Amino acid sequence: MTLASGVDVFVKSRAGAPAGFFAAEVAGLRWLGGAEGGPPLPAVLGFDAETLVLPWVQTAEPTAATARRLGRELAAMHAAGAQGFGAPWPGFIGAAPLDNRSCPQWPEFYWERRIEPYVRSLVDGGVFGPAEATAFDQLTDRLPDLAGPAEPPARLHGDLWGGNVLWAADGRAWLVDPAAHGGHRETDLAMLALFGAPRLDLVLAGYQEVAPLADGWRDRVPLHQLHPLLVHAVLFGGGYVGQALDAAGRYTG
Repeated sequence: MTLASGVDVFVKSRAGAPAGFFAAEVAGLRWLGGAEGGPPLPAVLGFDAETLVLPWVQTAEPTAATARRLGRELAAMHAAGAQGFGAPWPGFIGAAPLDNRSCPQWPEFYWERRIEPYVRSLVDGGVFGPAEATAFDQLTDRLPDLAGPAEPPARLHGDLWGGNVLWAADGRAWLVDPAAHGGHRETDLAMLALFGAPRLDLVLAGYQEVAPLADGWRDRVPLHQLHPLLVHAVLFGGGYVGQALDAAGRYTG
């Protein structure tokens, strides 16, 4: 929209939005925007229960320099940290709710807050049968070993697919539409890879320059992609169901 003042803005609305829907997004934008050296996020111009108003970000083609800078800035955002694995507000990823109650360790958080609720939904809906449920039960027992070296909670965007990165005309990559929480830093990077992001190799190179990832991180990418795949299976069904099962099968064999 263009305001009477001539300023262009982006207006996001959802009629009948669940309580706290836009408040959670606003909290995430402000929290992530407070990370020193992190990527830019739009300032909130206004919001209510069904509407969010943000500045318009003029986009451009991504460049190599912008991609490397995004990688370095993501590393800074992650390093800003969080008080725990979770967030002080109830969350949403797309239209799906997120349980952000804190857990002391990431494997516990990932299973109890990100995997099990969506597996249960798929079982209740008849999409998963006993065999699929059993496969995920096996995964929970292995998560502490699969997670790699323990790391402190990182400040995550939480829904960092390519569409939530705006390659802007100002030479920066802006982040929008977060499902922000304290989590494992590999989660954001795995999400970028899941649906494809421009110049991802350079984004990762920039990240590794300032915050090298732990050994074996490439083997853990499907593990971190499991949650968004389950969310998509719940919301959209179709091929996402098989992709979620394939990702889990890599670790339960």
